[in-house]
Amino acid sequence: MKNNKSCSCCEKHHSTVVKAMENMPADSRIDALSAFFKMMGDPTRIKMMYLMSRGEVCVQDIASALGMTKSAISHQLSGLKASGIVKSRRDGKNVFYSIDDDHVQAVLSLAMTHIQHRHTD
Repeated sequence: MKNNKSCSCCEKHHSTVVKAMENMPADSRIDALSAFFKMMGDPTRIKMMYLMSRGEVCVQDIASALGMTKSAISHQLSGLKASGIVKSRRDGKNVFYSIDDDHVQAVLSLAMTHIQHRHTD
């Protein structure tokens, strides 16, 4: 671990870095996590997920609530669904969308808790 670019404290932290590297997920998992956060990192998609956090909603409900077109909402939902963040259920001609599972809901909730802890507005 020692190299010419190391700081004087590197030997002290060597075991911490070694342990972290031993537990480092595979690159494919890191890439998937990055893609997940990219999908979660859009204000419109976050608003959509908040709407879905209370239960199923249809495209028209989301479009009306956010003042957007059904086409724009459908486009966003397509990406969220492909990423496994939301799921859909068809009932006749209607399609209802909801958050895929409790893990996604927990990430959204925990992130908001962090933001509220850091910012008081």
